[in-house]
Amino acid sequence: MQQLAVSPEFDYQSETYKDAYSRIDAIVIEGEQEAHDNYIKLAELLPDQQDELIRLSKMENRHMKGFQACGRNLDVKPDMEFANKYFADLHQNFQQAAAADQVVTCLLIQSLIIECFAIAAYNIYIPVADPFARKITEGVVKEEYTHLNFGEVWLQEHFEESKAELEAANRQNLPIVWRMLNEVEQDAHILGMEKEALVEDFMIAYGEALSNIGFTTRDIMRMSAYGLTAA
Repeated sequence: MQQLAVSPEFDYQSETYKDAYSRIDAIVIEGEQEAHDNYIKLAELLPDQQDELIRLSKMENRHMKGFQACGRNLDVKPDMEFANKYFADLHQNFQQAAAADQVVTCLLIQSLIIECFAIAAYNIYIPVADPFARKITEGVVKEEYTHLNFGEVWLQEHFEESKAELEAANRQNLPIVWRMLNEVEQDAHILGMEKEALVEDFMIAYGEALSNIGFTTRDIMRMSAYGLTAA
């Protein structure tokens, strides 16, 4: 028993761990790249907020480089082809919304869904991460809250005219999150991240964001159900 107590919980150098890590690391790298690109696009759509959005995009780029370093630290090559496919639906929906000048939908996808997804994943990952990745991730997650806050503030200020579009965008995009979580359930488990915990943390963060914007508890329960039906 004493030997178990001092043994590391995870063998970060095992082939099984590295194989799973190649996909999870790729997902966070791609997620930060998507976020960078999305904030650049939002800066075009919201010129009065351009300076702040460009600042956020630079932070996301820094996060991406941090997670690339995490992969190098474990001598793992991230599977970026997998990650590109993984984000394809959210990417396409954001691009279509941006082309149609649907700022509200773009903000829901990037500032609420992607940021809450990232915050949930990073918070669950930190306790089980290798020491190098833990330090990187702790720094990243603090900054992600400021990105979530940007979307919350803007949408709260424009809540009445945005409400219908927010509900439609939620209906279209929330089921994608559950499909994404299901797709990496096994890899996340190998890294010590359980799907139930990820779902719970995401729903808490997303629900709080919707509440801060102006939705009632009843609204939030109804909107959240769109995801759960696909889980």
